[in-house]
Amino acid sequence: MIDLVDCAEEHRWLLREWRNSDLVAPYMYDREPIPRDAHDRWYTRLLQRVDRRGWVITMDGTPVGACFITGHDPEHHRAIFGLYLADPSTRGRGVGGAAQYLLCEKAFDELRLHKLCCEALGFNEQAIAMYKKMGFVEEGVLREQLLRDEEWVDVHLLALFERAWSDQRDALAEELRERGLIS
Repeated sequence: MIDLVDCAEEHRWLLREWRNSDLVAPYMYDREPIPRDAHDRWYTRLLQRVDRRGWVITMDGTPVGACFITGHDPEHHRAIFGLYLADPSTRGRGVGGAAQYLLCEKAFDELRLHKLCCEALGFNEQAIAMYKKMGFVEEGVLREQLLRDEEWVDVHLLALFERAWSDQRDALAEELRERGLIS
């Protein structure tokens, strides 16, 4: 069963380990190892600021990844999300989709968003496909946005709107429940 647990002090250094891991770092904008002090400042802001929230993704109670909502703008009812899985045993099992579903519930039901945005590096085709399956639409591509290993990488911009979420939420929940991924 997949669940989201509020980020807490107990997760501070686990998230740094994940963010620096070979499974997560290649999909982040900056692939350089994150120093302890920089992570400490980032995590402290995550816990203190009202415009961002973080959750640890658990599978049967075991932490396997994290997801975040940042840039929450209550006036315009929008925010940005990010998600990563740090446990290789979760790949291809629907864990990311279940976590994304639970995050969308928080975004649209609790935060009352109209629009939830995300970005994906162009070579991360699996993530882009997962977002689109959840109902995200591609709003654009920032061509050659990042230089990685002497090659330019595109960044895909995607968004999910509350009406699209409302239209498909029940069907997605039923599918995830049938697969035993959410309660």
